[in-house]
Amino acid sequence: MIPNETALLIIDIMNPFDFEHGNILARHTSKIVEPINTLRHYCTKHQHPVIYINDHYELWKADYKEIYQKCHNDVSDSIMTPLQPTDKDFFLIKPKHSAFYGTALNTLLHHLSVKNLIITGIAGNICVLFTANDAYMREFNLIVPNNAIASVSDEDNHYALTMMKNVLKAKINSTDEIV
Repeated sequence: MIPNETALLIIDIMNPFDFEHGNILARHTSKIVEPINTLRHYCTKHQHPVIYINDHYELWKADYKEIYQKCHNDVSDSIMTPLQPTDKDFFLIKPKHSAFYGTALNTLLHHLSVKNLIITGIAGNICVLFTANDAYMREFNLIVPNNAIASVSDEDNHYALTMMKNVLKAKINSTDEIV
């Protein structure tokens, strides 16, 4: 059961995967769509905030519909379409790896009285890990579903989960154990 004062973060799920190793990351990301959706539906049903934080893809607009259009292609469709934000969700853009850097995320979380974060998305060893680090430094309690983050390599993903558990004191569980 997810404690009160918890928000779900979904990081960089809108992505065109049009870079070196993008097809590999897309393949790994396709495995986390269902677990993220399970968390998203649970959080929505139990009135936990759902917050998408995404790269801006040079649009510099916090408009998830425009970013969806920019990133949508044959590779990204099966990932992005089932995980599209709704008008009830929060949506922020970020300029760099961490969801906290240069964004209003910290202010939003305090406004929502959030103390616990469930962190999901891609890439586990980059944007998810950097976000978890910044959240830990801001004294949020961390929950990272091990089946709801993806990286280009399984080894990098495992390393990121190990770092989040051992250094950032994150609770690492499967989605089923969390909900």
